[in-house]
Amino acid sequence: MRDFSHDHRWLSINTATVRAQWPLDRIVDECARRGIRAISPWRDQVAAAGLERVAERLRATGIELSGYCRGGMFPAATDAGRREALDDNRRAIDEAAHLGAPCVVLVVGGLPGALAGHPASKDIAAARRDVRDGIAATLEHSRAARMPLAIEPLHPMYAADRACVNTLEHALDLCDALDPARTGLLGVAVDAYHVWWDPKLEAQIARAGRERLLAFHVCDWLVPTRDLLNDRGMMGDGVIDLPRLRGWVEAAGYAGYSEVEIFSAENWWKRDGGEVLDTCIARHRTAV
Repeated sequence: MRDFSHDHRWLSINTATVRAQWPLDRIVDECARRGIRAISPWRDQVAAAGLERVAERLRATGIELSGYCRGGMFPAATDAGRREALDDNRRAIDEAAHLGAPCVVLVVGGLPGALAGHPASKDIAAARRDVRDGIAATLEHSRAARMPLAIEPLHPMYAADRACVNTLEHALDLCDALDPARTGLLGVAVDAYHVWWDPKLEAQIARAGRERLLAFHVCDWLVPTRDLLNDRGMMGDGVIDLPRLRGWVEAAGYAGYSEVEIFSAENWWKRDGGEVLDTCIARHRTAV
């Protein structure tokens, strides 16, 4: 396993971690100032700053991307809604390619309408069919752009509204069904917050292998957790054995960035952004 204790060469910052403090261009500059070599930006932040402006800032600072957030959200109650989702995913792929991202992270979606608080159906099997069909259709565009898609399984608490793919095993089943040749264009994003609890996790990470492991996200699970969406912990403050998990992904062939992704409305989003980044650097060395 790589030794992270002496530097932060393999630290990436998902820009949600300091989105409450700074706009995207400031995040890029603050990361560059600290020698953080990679980020993973969100599409709304890129849209607010301007795609070309972000691309220029990345080139000027030499900052790489560890991923692009996010595509997915495939299920819909109507054919028109499903077509709209496919169009949006094609735009996400094009944006990611323009920025030089290594993959588009897919948060696949749940029951149509549930994210807005008005589920149109209780048929989670139908939602999962929409996800499978949506990824299959999106793969055509990703192949043309040579842009890998990383399915991110989310914790089961998000099955209704954000992602009806909730285990790494399910995500890999989709990969094997839709990309049996393991072309490198369809894989998974392993987010510690979402999968740490899974008793099959070590075996499924080994199953994924180098070709399927496209991204690795870290934060911590707090006990107690006060808000299931916006109370993620800084690495080392919770109960996830992050070094063990990283050992599993590296043993399977992953050699990329450890991407810090923290949603923290009552703690880290209320702190000075510089303090947050400095803490990420310190904890990347000691707790990841």
